[in-house]
Amino acid sequence: MTNALYAGEDRTAKCGACTGFTLKMIAVITMFIDHTAATILERALTCPSAGYITTAEAYNRWLTVYQIMRGIGRMAFPLYCFLLVEGFVHTRNVKKYLGRMAAFALISEIPFDMAFNRSFFDMSYNSVFLTLFLGLAVIALVHKVDEKLQIQDQSLLHRYLKCIAIAAVILAGMILAELLHTDYSAAGVAAISIMYVLRSRRMTAFAAGVVTLGLLCGTIEFFALFMLIPIWFYNGKRGYSAKYFFYAFYPVHLFLLSVICWFMGLGI
Repeated sequence: MTNALYAGEDRTAKCGACTGFTLKMIAVITMFIDHTAATILERALTCPSAGYITTAEAYNRWLTVYQIMRGIGRMAFPLYCFLLVEGFVHTRNVKKYLGRMAAFALISEIPFDMAFNRSFFDMSYNSVFLTLFLGLAVIALVHKVDEKLQIQDQSLLHRYLKCIAIAAVILAGMILAELLHTDYSAAGVAAISIMYVLRSRRMTAFAAGVVTLGLLCGTIEFFALFMLIPIWFYNGKRGYSAKYFFYAFYPVHLFLLSVICWFMGLGI
């Protein structure tokens, strides 16, 4: 797609052979580790009556394992944000892209509620797919604003007004994420927006997004800076195509983790 804000690929991104498929696999694996800890292990730690962790020594040992797994899991969301921006820049049909994200946000809600809200439907805390959908909608609108206001020899006033308009779109998306109680909420939309605005320098964009999450969500998010290593080797190519596997993995693995919790007597 033509993108007026896009200033060209980061030259350092061409130095390696890491494809988009590789980054998605890293995101899926780290997310699965995180969610296994956040469902099965967290419930075992907080429900001593279930009988899985019965001594202080066992509790401390498994708490350390839990913290390590959650730290590893911090690497997943920034990668998804980065890949969302890459997908938007290269998509041929933004409306279809938004449609897929919206559809899987709906599909994922019940499995998400089962895994994290321990109910079949609870709007008090909603899935990260909704955050990604809102982030995609925001950068699509930012792109439209930039296209409409893109003229040569812009005056200082014109540039100022364009920046105000773009900031207003981003702020509106952040507020909506907060109102909908999405995972990562406003911080997630802000990270996606920052990665989009800085996307001509991928390393800088990713680092800035992670720093935003760290400042707004907690220092544990800084673990994701380790993902600068695969980002450095990212060659900008899609690699092996398994699009719907990555979409479906999110609701399917949450449902399966919930079923495992149920069989273990830890609730749905």
